[in-house]
Amino acid sequence: MATELQFPPEGAADDWTIPQDWQRYTAAEHGMWDHLFARQAAMLPGRVVPEFMDGLDMLRMTKPGIPDFDELSERLMKATGWQVVAVPGLVPDRVFFEHLANRRFVAGRFIRTPEQIDYLQEPDIFHDVFGHVPLLAHPVFADYMQAYGEGGLRADGMGAIDRLARLYWYTVEFGLIRHEDGPKLYGAGIVSSYAESLFALDDASPNRIGFDLERLMRTKYRIDDYQQSYFVIDSFEDLLRQTVETDFAPLYAGLEGSEDIEVEAILPDDRVYHHGTQDYARAKKIAA
Repeated sequence: MATELQFPPEGAADDWTIPQDWQRYTAAEHGMWDHLFARQAAMLPGRVVPEFMDGLDMLRMTKPGIPDFDELSERLMKATGWQVVAVPGLVPDRVFFEHLANRRFVAGRFIRTPEQIDYLQEPDIFHDVFGHVPLLAHPVFADYMQAYGEGGLRADGMGAIDRLARLYWYTVEFGLIRHEDGPKLYGAGIVSSYAESLFALDDASPNRIGFDLERLMRTKYRIDDYQQSYFVIDSFEDLLRQTVETDFAPLYAGLEGSEDIEVEAILPDDRVYHHGTQDYARAKKIAA
């Protein structure tokens, strides 16, 4: 959620929060949410981790229209002690980490236009709320998100935010989880995207690699297109355990000076669930 701005914009509180102003949403904006929601809700069952669908039901996010953050936070607080707060857009790293460490999830309040229905650069309310919030109702994942925020505050003092950002990218945003009938989606960047929900599981192009913390922190990622590699965790419990039990200071120190791993690379000691063809990325590169 990093931004170049160092101070809150006009109308924002010191912690960068703003009122959601739910009553100001238009019928067209509620309609856009309903369209996006219906499209994802129809195709995600069986593809997304079951805990995500449970969260949608528990938080009553299946009701029509853009969720009211006050109502959503009331239900979420009862489940795991989290709340959703509105921000004007991307916020500085430290502000983002402080909110997570205090069980506050920051969400943009705007929703994409019809022209942006399949892609927009800055995350909107559908990505932030539909993609992220359902799993915050799951106690273990909720604890992981808080632990990540606390780790971010420590990383900020060590000059290691870029390394830690890769952990967020490859888990919270674009993570897969091992399941008895094959990998499932859980990353918000995937589950809020119709096309990537299909690509991440079904396409032969990307690699699907077993989660390894150090390896992941050395790996570059794509911000402009589908990922060329996805990392598969064993469970939310294992992800939380590794995050809490790892001493990140020597890990960061050990990574200093190490070469980054390219997005498409497969290493000899990787646990490979699927060795991707990379056909999609090659075709896009040729077309460019």
